[in-house]
Amino acid sequence: MEYIQITKENIDKEHICCAMSGKQSILKKAWMKEQLDEGLVFYRSIERGKCFIEYIPAEKAWVPIEADGYMYINCLWVSGRMKGHGYSNDLLNHCIQDAKAQGKEGLCILSSDKRKKEFLSDPKHLSHKGFFVADTTDTGINLMVYPFSEEYKLPKFKECAKHPKVSESGFVLYYTNQCPFTYYWVPRIEALAKEKSIDLKVIHVTDRETAQNVPSPVTTYALFKDGTFLTHAIQSDKKFLKLAGIEA
Repeated sequence: MEYIQITKENIDKEHICCAMSGKQSILKKAWMKEQLDEGLVFYRSIERGKCFIEYIPAEKAWVPIEADGYMYINCLWVSGRMKGHGYSNDLLNHCIQDAKAQGKEGLCILSSDKRKKEFLSDPKHLSHKGFFVADTTDTGINLMVYPFSEEYKLPKFKECAKHPKVSESGFVLYYTNQCPFTYYWVPRIEALAKEKSIDLKVIHVTDRETAQNVPSPVTTYALFKDGTFLTHAIQSDKKFLKLAGIEA
């Protein structure tokens, strides 16, 4: 398999795997262009399909963690016909070599407890690759780490992420443009909430400082109800209605 790195010079003409359509990719690419200056790397297969890794120095990551000196993996995704060929190893090895060349302490990434969850990396696969849990949250979302030496300081979640909660009643949704799927689904549930008179407050996070203090370990999408964290998984209109206790 051949791979390509997305840069400011080629981003307008290259696809970004998770957002093949033009409309979905517009906001994601705009977000990426700003992050490329902060050290973001998007490395993908030449072939069209979901086979890529996206990572950034942890200090610049849009997540509430304390992981100075580490490289943070935003997303490692290989799916469909791309699975089962060792491409995940290629992508991860590229990240490891790049991080070592930059003098990083290691890698860190969000995962789930026990079983794989939507939009999070598979904990069993990561464990097999040498990652282990550095910190966990009340929601069962873990921060996994792959240090490069025996002398290291473990990264950890900020308290706001470790114990997710909000003070508002009703539904509260935080989201960013980092995940292109929010482009389609967030406006849909906003419209649905208005139509069905569902109490929903939507908070669009548009800068890194705010993202690093969101009361959730996942900032691309974090849904709360009556103060309690519900899910980081992007909800369809039918799933949202179910959460609200309304028949579709």
